[in-house]
Order: sequence, then C-alpha cells, then structure tokens
Amino acid sequence: MLHEFSPITYLLASHRYGTLYVGVTSNLMKRLYEHRNDVIDGFSKDRGTKLLVWFETHSTMEEAIIREKRIKKWKRQWKINLIEQNNPDWRDLALDLGFAKIKTVRLKN
Repeated sequence: MLHEFSPITYLLASHRYGTLYVGVTSNLMKRLYEHRNDVIDGFSKDRGTKLLVWFETHSTMEEAIIREKRIKKWKRQWKINLIEQNNPDWRDLALDLGFAKIKTVRLKN
C-alpha cells in the first residue's frame, strides 16, 4: 500500500514514448501535484512531463535515491522496458491516486 510519506522512485512522461523524467520523493502526492501544476521551474516543467507511468516504494530514502541515480544512467530503452513491464499502455497511474486526467501536449523541439 502507498503511504503518504514513503520513499519512492518514479518516472514521469510527457506522453507515450515521450520525454522521461526520473525522480525521488518522500511524498508522492505532493510531488505529483507540483509536477502536474508546474509549481517548480526546471526540466519537468519545461518538458511537460506530468504523467506518472512507473513508481516503486522503498524502505529508506537512501535506497530510493540510489535507485533514482541508477535509472538516470540507464539507456532510454531500458527505462521504456521498465515502464512497459507493468504499464504497457503507459496509463497515467496518478489517476488511480485520485488525480484528475490531464491533457498532454507535445512540445516542439
């Protein structure tokens, strides 16, 4: 079960096969709100990564941070494979947590 304050590593996407963002948090609900509402300037806001497509909980924040750092070094295809193992349709998992559906926008490069 997902607790409000659990160490979590997560992946966001701008759309299916779009830009990916790897993050870590101790409060997924708060962090998702920030991403989905462009509260914090940076990569995620600039690239429109708002869809929660993968996450995993950890026992400690140290474990979550180590996992995040490892995933950030992965090849893109490995990240896609990780997502598609349990979320082949790239569903926005935030909907299961009570968030409203958002419209994704494909940004021009």
